[in-house]
Amino acid sequence: MSASINIALIIGSLRKESINRKFAEYIVSQMPDRVNIKEVDIADLPLYNQDYDDTTIDSYERVRQQLKDADAVLIVTPEHNRTMPAALKNVVDIASRPYKESIWTHKKVAVVTASPGSFGGINSGLDVRKSMQMLSAQMMIDPEIHLSRATDSLNEDGSVTERTQKFLQRFVTDFVDFAEKLGD
Repeated sequence: MSASINIALIIGSLRKESINRKFAEYIVSQMPDRVNIKEVDIADLPLYNQDYDDTTIDSYERVRQQLKDADAVLIVTPEHNRTMPAALKNVVDIASRPYKESIWTHKKVAVVTASPGSFGGINSGLDVRKSMQMLSAQMMIDPEIHLSRATDSLNEDGSVTERTQKFLQRFVTDFVDFAEKLGD
């Protein structure tokens, strides 16, 4: 039996009825029992400001600790104006500071994007990857998940369609494999 894996989940949308939240919940429901997932709440984070580096901000410390404790991070996010949402960028910045204390260094990270548009949030995903690579995170490259016309991947009750379930199952398997390769 494999050891347990701790995953931090960041949902880039703050909307309660976010389609990205629905996909994240489905992905979480498909994880093996040995995977522990804890969502990182990013809604209460003040905007990052370098002046805060010498100050203790409880919400910053909570997020930094959750990310430190995780073996890997799963980001599920929409695209806002052809890039990552401001709330997601904020947590990326918060966890990268203070200087030389970035939590992202060598952290395993995977990103899933979903959008009602035809590009599936790919620009957001690429911008997350670009930021993470600059911060020396280990990005999961394959499979890439950019769900286009994502509302078509949900049933009327908000559940994920069977076709999309099969697609996401490969991601779950590969992500768990990626996260298990600790220290790589």
